[in-house]
Amino acid sequence: MTKEPLFGKTLDELRTVTDGLGLPGYSAGQIANWLYNKNAGSVDEMTNLSKESRKLIDEKYEVGTAGFSKVLESADGTKKYLFPVSQKKFVEAAYIPERKRNTLCLSTQVGCKMACLFCMTGKQGFQGNLTAGEIVNQFKSVPEREEITNIVYMGMGEPFDNLAGVMNSLEILTSDWGYGMSPRRITVSTIGIIPAMREFMNKSNCHLAVSLHSPFEHERKHLMPVENVYPLNQVLEELKSYNIGRQRRISFEYILFRGMNDTPRHVRELVRILGGLRCRVNLIRFHAIPGVPLESSDNITMEQFKEALSKKGVLTTIRQSRGEDIYAACGMLSTSQMVKEQEKDF
Repeated sequence: MTKEPLFGKTLDELRTVTDGLGLPGYSAGQIANWLYNKNAGSVDEMTNLSKESRKLIDEKYEVGTAGFSKVLESADGTKKYLFPVSQKKFVEAAYIPERKRNTLCLSTQVGCKMACLFCMTGKQGFQGNLTAGEIVNQFKSVPEREEITNIVYMGMGEPFDNLAGVMNSLEILTSDWGYGMSPRRITVSTIGIIPAMREFMNKSNCHLAVSLHSPFEHERKHLMPVENVYPLNQVLEELKSYNIGRQRRISFEYILFRGMNDTPRHVRELVRILGGLRCRVNLIRFHAIPGVPLESSDNITMEQFKEALSKKGVLTTIRQSRGEDIYAACGMLSTSQMVKEQEKDF
């Protein structure tokens, strides 16, 4: 019989487990403490539960964590960890050390169905959602866990296409009974799935990053098919309806493509559509991926774009490229490994 994982369950879900086994109500909190604070590797290690209780739990449940299968380290210190999540399927987590912060980038899906032109993960197609446990396991299992100051949900997949798994993982990461991390240290990225974004904004205090990439509808449709379902103007209208305090940040991710979205016309339109919204724009270099005829804007163009937005009152930064020597584009490492595994069958 396959046992059900305990790791990745919220406190309420653990209470359902203990209630179903006829255990005392407080035992759910004890299990959560062993899972998320004491890093128990097995039910038998949960020694403040009676032997009878542990036996009952062990009959149906296991801790259910798993280590990474491969790690690549860049010359700049960035590390990419590869996690097997099911047979011949993999996701990536990236550890990005900096002088004042150390960020872990998490994946939420195997592949992605959003088919953004510039995204390697989308080339895999959608292969499945990660459970909350598989998302949090990426945080739990990297050797640098104690050094992590910030978490971004910007790895493989569209987080708001896996809303339940993402919201439960955020609860585990930020709750006192979980890892106790401040929501101000966590940012979740989305291409703009409005119903899920609305639930996130109402139920979480974590930061939000929206993939923008062009302020013009026809260009954004070319880059991001989601524009046909949730247009940018509706996404912005939704965001402007919130009274966002200074403790919460809204940012927009903007990959600069040479000759496509890096002109003064784009600056003017960005200033217009973002007016009235307290936010920042993060400019990003494009990491080339196979079969995609897009090129990154050069450094001079990026600096000019940044300065033009800043002069118009839009807080703008250029995100430093990291890990360019270790499959920099998200999804490239997992795609490479997936192909290798499939080739073994031939």
